[in-house]
Formats: sequence, C-alpha cells, structure tokens
Amino acid sequence: MRGLRRPSRGPWTRALAAAGLVGVLLGTAACGGGDGDGNGGVEPGAQSDGGEAGDPVEGGSITIGLEAETNSWLPSEGTFNQPGLTIAHAIYDPLMQRAEDGSVQPYLAESLEANEDLTEYTLTLREGINFHDGTPLNAEALKTVFDDYLKAPTSRLAASLAEVESMDVVDEYTVVYNLAATNASFPDALITAAGWPFSPTAAAAAGPDAGANPVGTGPFVFESWQRDSRLVVKKNPDYWQPGLPHLDEITFRPIPDEDTRLASLQSGDIDVMQSLRQSTVVRARELDGISNYENLGSNAGATTLNTSIAPFDDVRVRRALAHALDQESLIATLGGAGITPAQTQFFSEDSPYWSEKVADAYPEYDVEKAQELYEEYINDPDRSDGKPVGTPLSFTFRCPPDPSLNELAQLIQSFWSGIGAEVEIEQLEQAAWIQRMLGRDYETGCTRVGGDGDPYVLLDGAFTEGPLNMSAYQDPRIDEQLENLKATRDIDERKAAIEEIGLVLNEEAIHTYVGGTLTVLAGRDAVKNIDGWTFPDSTTKGTGAANADTMWAHVWVTD
Repeated sequence: MRGLRRPSRGPWTRALAAAGLVGVLLGTAACGGGDGDGNGGVEPGAQSDGGEAGDPVEGGSITIGLEAETNSWLPSEGTFNQPGLTIAHAIYDPLMQRAEDGSVQPYLAESLEANEDLTEYTLTLREGINFHDGTPLNAEALKTVFDDYLKAPTSRLAASLAEVESMDVVDEYTVVYNLAATNASFPDALITAAGWPFSPTAAAAAGPDAGANPVGTGPFVFESWQRDSRLVVKKNPDYWQPGLPHLDEITFRPIPDEDTRLASLQSGDIDVMQSLRQSTVVRARELDGISNYENLGSNAGATTLNTSIAPFDDVRVRRALAHALDQESLIATLGGAGITPAQTQFFSEDSPYWSEKVADAYPEYDVEKAQELYEEYINDPDRSDGKPVGTPLSFTFRCPPDPSLNELAQLIQSFWSGIGAEVEIEQLEQAAWIQRMLGRDYETGCTRVGGDGDPYVLLDGAFTEGPLNMSAYQDPRIDEQLENLKATRDIDERKAAIEEIGLVLNEEAIHTYVGGTLTVLAGRDAVKNIDGWTFPDSTTKGTGAANADTMWAHVWVTD
C-alpha cells in the first residue's frame, strides 16, 4: 500500500493488490503495492523527479496544507478523516501500524499476541517511553485511557470497541484486551485512534479542553492551535526513536478550497499539499519543482442515503436514484476520466476483496428502470413519506464547497431531476457535513466509502449500531456475514463473506459510487522522504504516502 511516487510529467502506474496474513495475530488486509517494490518502480529514497533523497538533514520547518479542519485532537473525541489522521501521526504514535506488504505490525507496542480462539490479545509495550508531559507510557496509563476515555459512553470509539469487554494489567508494560467473542481483525483497531495512547494525566488536568491540548508520545509536541487557521507542532527532543524526527517544526493549515490550496503550493506559501480530489491531483502534476506522491486504494467517491428517514427507507427510491446516475459522467466531472476506474463496491479492482459478482450486481445506468421505480413509489398510496399519490420526491443533497464537488452535485441533481425528483443543493463545510452525517441529520450527499484496512473493521463500523453507520442501514444478512468474517483468518472464507455483504449492499442500493479516489501528497522537491518511512526496526517499510498521509518523523527539508 506504499504511495506511488510519480514523475511530474510521466505516466502514472496504478497500484497492484497485496494481501498479508500475519502469524496467529491477524486477518487479511488489502492494500496497494507496486510492481515488485511497492513504489511504481521507484526505489525507496528516490524523489519523484528522479533525484535521490540523500542523507537526512536536521532542522528546518515546513507548512502543510490540508483539505479540512478536525473537531478535536483527543482520540476518543476526534473525527479523524484524512486531514485529522495526518496531524495525529505527528503527535501520537500508534500501538500497531500497517506495513508495505499489508500486514499489521507492532509500532509503539513491542508485541501483540492472541490466544488460540482469538478472544484475548496480549500487548506488551516498549519500555522507557514517556508522554510529552514526562509521564510514563505504561500499562496503567493504557488502562486509564481505555476505561475512562475510550470506553466512556460519550466516546466516539465506544461502538467500535463494544466487543472489547475489558483490559487487564499483567505487569508494568503488559495488558490484555478481553474480547466478548472471536475477532481475527482486532489488531487493525490498534492502528486507529483506539490505539493512539495519550497522557491520562494531561487529559484529566485539561478536562473539557483536552481535545485542544493533545499530549501523546509522538515525534512532535503540540504547540498551538487556532481553529480553522493553523496547528503548530515542534520537535520532541526526547523522542524514543533515535535520530528522529528531523524537522524542528511543522505547521498544518486547513485550506478547504482546492484551488487555493494548489495555488498556495505553487506560490510557496505552503511546502506540502494534501488532496483527495482527482482534478487537483492531475493539476498538481503540471507544477514545476513539485514531487507528487500518489496512491489509489479502495477509498471511493460516493453518495450516501440516510435510510432511517423517508423516502430513503424504501428500496424502490434508492434503486431509482442509483439507476438514474451515469457513473462515467460523474467520474469525468471529478477529473478522473481515463484515470480512475468506476467503483461498484467498498473495494477497488486492485483489492483481493473485489468481486466480479458484486460488480455485476451494481445498479447500472438505466433511465427507464429508474423512472419505473420512481413512479411506482410516488404513486403508491402507502408510500413511506405519507405524501399524496403523485407528489414528487423533494430533498436536499449536501456537499462540501469544493468547485469539483459543486459540479458533481449539479450533475447528480440533473440526473435525479430527470426522473422527476426536486433536488436542492446545499454546500456545507466538510467538518460540519461530517457532524451532520454522524448525527444522521441529513437526507443524502457526497461522501467517501471503502478503505484499505481490515474489511471486518471497515464493514462492522459502517453497518452495525454506532456513529460510523452514517447510512443507518442494518441487515441480518450482513450481521451473519460479519460474524463469519471476524471468526476466521482464511482468505477464501473472508472473501466469500465480503462478497455476500457486497451483494446485499448493491441489492439495497445504500450507496451509489463514483470512482476510486486518487490521492496525493504533493511537496516541493526540497521536502524529502515523504513516502520513505519505516518501522522502528529501520528495515520494515511502511505504507508510504498512501491515502495522502505519512509519518512525518521521517521527513526532512534541504533548504
């Protein structure tokens, strides 16, 4: 899943799939690789312009432009999509992290071992590591964070950790996660916010302001945060990995407008730009003096329907809207024509979990079928919205205020208006839009779905009870396959379960897809090693700049 470093004016090579089984611990994980070295043929340490990164340079600072702000930096509170994840990897270290081959390996942890039936996971920490406030990272700290924050009723992680019944302290550096049932996918959870240890002492002292004053073990120490303006971190002089980090300071700036962010990179106002918009990725290729670290994984552009409210609680409406969309036109609007493939499921064609059977079941563009289903619903005297027979559907479609997304929304509006629906478009800043979706306070809008992590973690969060189930859709057929998925590490059995889930989702038309999301970290050529991070053993390669994210401890600047 290592990001592809692409020459500014050369052909772009799509990632190939890689899957890993890690001993007794892990299930299978899909991610992009390359043509042998996982990097599009470019050796680690080489810049995308063909030059070598050379030896690390100490000192200096960089400014990174991100696509959105994040609501809180406390792992149990924050909504960590790509921009938030990028900042979090500067402040926090994950207990586990994904390697280039797709496996999940210890990072802040020294080891993670499971019992025979995968209901207990014993984690041993590396010794001698302190939080930024000087307090020790030990088993008691992990337990306090787990009990008082991660499992608290108000925690955003409570649902995803529901099956973890308790944590026991074994000794100073060892804890046991006790699960209610077999779960082959649990190690993946420790890559996410649930596996980012933070100082319970500092969090308790900050109280309700803990989310604005993060204290982790990471390579950089939080300095300041001006919401919607900038967040500054400075080098951790006592970092536990010798020789890291290289930079003295990083400033992260949320710049929601894609044109402005791209122009800021071109002018030198920022040094690195994050983007998950195909049109911006393509334009970044034309900038002089810029290296582009691209990746295409299983994260896809989509629309999501809130099935908890009428009329989207009726499958006829959902399928009508799906059949009404010309997917290739939507991809072209986002600048991905000829670049990114159409998506039909949570996993891209590069993933071992992609299914041709699921792809064939996706509601194809068929205006006559869409019109038939639409009219069947609006002329039904028992229609779920309770409106008189023949009343057109009327609803709001929401998207962040990005020019390409605005064009996308207008095109979707035209397709749906073509079968008789009255669609209003509303622009909403991304952070606010995410909050509306988490609260299911919306009708429909543009989203991203899918991912390159463990399929059970991804699908369980999306289709069981909890805030990440933004579509509000649950189905006993999915529940049955989720149970099968979490109980086995066998690749064929897991693929079969995922395929059945995909068939249900396409039958029920919970999402309509656009295309795979091509992502990029584009940086000045002077910013080196953006995709060259390794694990603490210095030999195991990480995932590069996959999904427009990296581990900033390993980056340096030459001017």
